[in-house]
Amino acid sequence: MKFNTKAIHAGQAPEKTSGAVMPPVFQTSTFAQEAPGKHQGYDYARGGNPTRTALEKLIAGLEEADECACFSSGVGAMDAILKMFRPGDHVIAINDLYGGSYRLFKQVFEPFGIQFSFVDMTDLDEIRKAITDSTKLIWIETPTNPLLRIVDIEAIATLAREHDILTAVDNTFASPYLQQPLRLGVDMVMHSTTKYLGGHSDVIGGAVATSDPELIEKLRFQVKSSGAVPGPMDCYLTLRGIKTLAVRMERAVQNTAIIADYLVGHDKVGQVNYPGLESHPQHELAERQMSAPGAMISFSLKEDTQESAHKFMSRTRYFTLAESLGGVESLISHPSSMTHGAIPEEVRVKAGLKNSLIRLSVGIEDADDLVADLEQAF
Repeated sequence: MKFNTKAIHAGQAPEKTSGAVMPPVFQTSTFAQEAPGKHQGYDYARGGNPTRTALEKLIAGLEEADECACFSSGVGAMDAILKMFRPGDHVIAINDLYGGSYRLFKQVFEPFGIQFSFVDMTDLDEIRKAITDSTKLIWIETPTNPLLRIVDIEAIATLAREHDILTAVDNTFASPYLQQPLRLGVDMVMHSTTKYLGGHSDVIGGAVATSDPELIEKLRFQVKSSGAVPGPMDCYLTLRGIKTLAVRMERAVQNTAIIADYLVGHDKVGQVNYPGLESHPQHELAERQMSAPGAMISFSLKEDTQESAHKFMSRTRYFTLAESLGGVESLISHPSSMTHGAIPEEVRVKAGLKNSLIRLSVGIEDADDLVADLEQAF
């Protein structure tokens, strides 16, 4: 079964009692039992819900995983992964990552004794040097947020196995349409389903897919015990969004390529970060690892100040100034004061995140209108 067909049919079948083509919204908190412990697979909706099960099967199918656990948000999914570890354990994370991930690592889990190292994962030697006897997890983002660096997933997964270390990839920026990390050897793939999977900026959610039975058992334990579960309507909206993932991604990627070429030639633009450009330092790796370079792009201004970035972003009309990404509409944001504001300035600067850096999530509007919008903003 190829991807476009999977997005419609993976793990899905008409509902048994009515024949409904789309999974119904099972809006219930509890389920009737014939006798204590004897039921039809569900007892209490925190532990499981048929609408959530349908979503989990679909995401597992897209990521070529045996199982998937869904959560109420992307950071809820990350939280469940990190709760597998104990004080003294060590996690290696990429140094160019989502600000909410950094906040969760440093402000929530580090005070409980889990140690974190942030390294440039485009250099495998930097990861090797960071590995200790206590290292339990390597946390990967690729493409990275917001500098769009590409990390060699297969090489890191191989290195991690040599040291008996787990690997997890935040696949939110790529989506399973463009990249399937489990095929490259990692243990877990995580999504903020809020973004490309949902695709319409109307629902919050998260997911972790894996083929390791021990890991899925631990994840489901956190679902039941910590309770960061998505509601049935949230699951239904995400299911509906995934049906059009392929066609949305194809159009958004086409638009992004046009915008990248436009930005590269603009006299007010500094560096353009997009793995589809031949000038991108990991362009060849992106071509090997991804089916297309994605619909996220970031760029700095030659006038490298926060004020110049804010002034530019306040002038766009079709690019909406807002948090998040991955919807059908185009969004524009300023990472250092928005999505990555939780990261200390000295850490951002060291990672290469300039004050004028602007991030675009390119949607499915007409590309000519999007280019014209950027031009009038300049």
